[in-house]
Amino acid sequence: MIAMSTRHILLGLLASGPSHGYDLKRRHDERFPQARPLAYGQVYTTLQRLVRDGLAEVEGTDSDGGPERTTYRSTDDGARELAKWAGEVAPPAPFVTNEIFAKVVVSILSGGDADAYLAAQRAAHMQRMRELTAVKTAPGADLATVLSTDYALNHLDADLRWMTTTAARLTTLTAEVDAA
Repeated sequence: MIAMSTRHILLGLLASGPSHGYDLKRRHDERFPQARPLAYGQVYTTLQRLVRDGLAEVEGTDSDGGPERTTYRSTDDGARELAKWAGEVAPPAPFVTNEIFAKVVVSILSGGDADAYLAAQRAAHMQRMRELTAVKTAPGADLATVLSTDYALNHLDADLRWMTTTAARLTTLTAEVDAA
């Protein structure tokens, strides 16, 4: 899985106006509900790098009756960097690393049961798909949740189709691996 650029995501969130780290983390986790939640340390480290690189700047600090919070805003350079990044087509991966395929081959090489492994992996994928479908169809699920869940479900479905094809070709694959 390709990781999102935290740097650019935070610039995107700052594009709607100045914000402090706590708010940026909260908005990230709301806007990207199926992504790994950001750690506060990652948010503040990234903000410091954005300031260092001239893509964001400190607008001020306030305490508003609580702990002191620093407010950040995007700079013109930050807006240009964000526009450039958002307009770039994400290239398909030049190499496909498939852990499931690697485990099938290793299972064959080590005398394991590749068919049983594929069946167990399929069951795990099906369970995850049921969980995601429940999230997607939950009352009040917002569009960001539905779309990110659809993305994950489509990838899991592609994996399942690949596992079915591989299971059907396992005898041939085993012969090729054993012959090599």
